[in-house]
Amino acid sequence: MVKITLKDGSVREAAEGTTLLDFVKTVSNSLAKKVLAAKLDGRTVGLATPIEKDAAVEFLTFEDAGGRLALRHTASHIMAQAIQHLYPDQHVQFAIGPAIENGFYYDIDMDRKLTEEDLKDIEKEMERIVKQNLPLVRKEISRADALRFFSDRGQSYKVELINGLPEGAVISLYEQGDFIDLCAGPHVLSTGKVKAVKLQSIAGAYWRGDEHNKMLQRIYGTAFEKKEDLQAYLYMLEEAAKRDHRKLGKELDIFSLHEEGPGFPFFHPNGMIIRNELINYWREVHRRYGYQEIRTPIIMNRGLWEQSGHWDHYKENMYFTKIDDEDYAIKPMNCPGGILVYKSQPHSYRELPLRLAELGLVHRHELSGALHGLFRVRNFTQDDAHLFMTLDQVEGEIQKIIDLFDEVYKTFGLSYHAELSTRPEDSMGEDEVWEKATVALRNALTHRGLKYVVNEGDGAFYGPKIDFHLKDSIGRTWQCGTIQLDMLMPEKFDIHYIGEDGQRHRPVMLHRVVYGSIERFIGILIENYAGAFPIWLAPIQVRILPITDNHRGYADKLREKMFALGIRVEVDSRNEKMGYKIREAQVKKIPYALVVGDQEVQENTVNVRRYGEKDSQTMRADDFIALVQEKIRTKAEK
Repeated sequence: MVKITLKDGSVREAAEGTTLLDFVKTVSNSLAKKVLAAKLDGRTVGLATPIEKDAAVEFLTFEDAGGRLALRHTASHIMAQAIQHLYPDQHVQFAIGPAIENGFYYDIDMDRKLTEEDLKDIEKEMERIVKQNLPLVRKEISRADALRFFSDRGQSYKVELINGLPEGAVISLYEQGDFIDLCAGPHVLSTGKVKAVKLQSIAGAYWRGDEHNKMLQRIYGTAFEKKEDLQAYLYMLEEAAKRDHRKLGKELDIFSLHEEGPGFPFFHPNGMIIRNELINYWREVHRRYGYQEIRTPIIMNRGLWEQSGHWDHYKENMYFTKIDDEDYAIKPMNCPGGILVYKSQPHSYRELPLRLAELGLVHRHELSGALHGLFRVRNFTQDDAHLFMTLDQVEGEIQKIIDLFDEVYKTFGLSYHAELSTRPEDSMGEDEVWEKATVALRNALTHRGLKYVVNEGDGAFYGPKIDFHLKDSIGRTWQCGTIQLDMLMPEKFDIHYIGEDGQRHRPVMLHRVVYGSIERFIGILIENYAGAFPIWLAPIQVRILPITDNHRGYADKLREKMFALGIRVEVDSRNEKMGYKIREAQVKKIPYALVVGDQEVQENTVNVRRYGEKDSQTMRADDFIALVQEKIRTKAEK
């Protein structure tokens, strides 16, 4: 018998050699119906895998990343099998076909140039293979047999992959019906598990990503357990395309990007209004939570970046210059500057925790191919804060930070989930220090009752972190807020405080951001709101539409009154038909359009047309102004 430890800590026994599938049936019949793969001592494997010794087991459904990847990896094999069936005379050679975050792809070399119409035929054949419910059978073979097998079938890319494997590597094949592929797995048990599949696009891809190699055809697709989940995902993609911040940013005159500065965004007047409102709100919240704002230079000398560790661990992402024959770097992060501010004065335990916040402009070198609107840029303003404290203050401060995050994200109608990232390979410091820091973050999450997932090896090079992933109005997630615990940087910069005992002590340091970057957060908000910002953020909050020139004077008086009260208002006095002006106000997504004519002038009212609504209503002008002021004051979502 072997002892099996489950995720909840419970221990069960099973006969040695029992497969994971047979074992899960003894745990829960309902779970057995949903499970797609499993983790066996931390390694994701298929359910046909036998349990040979005492082990930790975690079962994975489609709700788990490992389960989704297993299903979508199987979908890539089904697609390859379908292509093999449909194009037997096209000298089809298969390269690689992995699962990726939201789907899968397969790189293929064949005589026929595939079209979008071909994808429909491939999908139909895939559906036929799914209905056959073919089992996926794993087989391990020798290197010599594998080379012989794929050479005989003219699969030169597979031969190259096998030759690239290290000596002693396990070589496995997966067989489903008449299709056999070189693959490490894991997969689901049968093709019938892939209930819903959609092929999305065809692109070119160089073999092994090398432009000197042959260009292959890459087919992208996605797969789900349920057809309704697939439809929901496809709807989300359609909505995302409509909401593309690059498209809306141009249409609404928010920002632009130019060849003269690739990756360096230009903000227009409308964009600056949004930006400044976000900053004003940020300052107001941080003042209430006890932060002091600082500002540090964007260029500092090489010695500082060597001392911080960035020169060794982050140099490839930095920009450099020389001043007086000395090496300088443009800052990619704000933390070393924040530490110098702390170090400039002596500190007592009575001052701690000390909370220093900074809207710091940073520059990071990104490859041109990675640039993407406001989401991936080369310079951005990071809404940073660095907190200095004693070790016993850490958890309390983390709880206060999460309180701040809760307030800010609620203001924008955004929910979140948390992820704990642990020590990466490229890191500095002793294991003991990392363990203490990781435990402190884990305890803070546990005591708060906040559910989280663990990202092994995804921490910063100087410490573990908690990342906050925001969920937008169409279900996408964005990593924005982060809390990073750092017990290393204070040591490298030899900072201290005087304790109650009169002795010098080393503070603990927390790094954290709320927005992440102002630029990226604006991009997220554009897409979250589809360009229709809540009134407190909208560049133009009210547009007044006089019916004729006779009503222009009344419109101007209203504008002057609202402007004096801080409302962003304008008058559209163009000689255009009223229907055209109303439609344009809708296109520009202005929260309120006010039509004023004879009746409104006589009664001191306004005819209110709210964005996105067909019906209008007449209100006293003063009542409308009071309504707008209240919505701005409370930062109402609508």
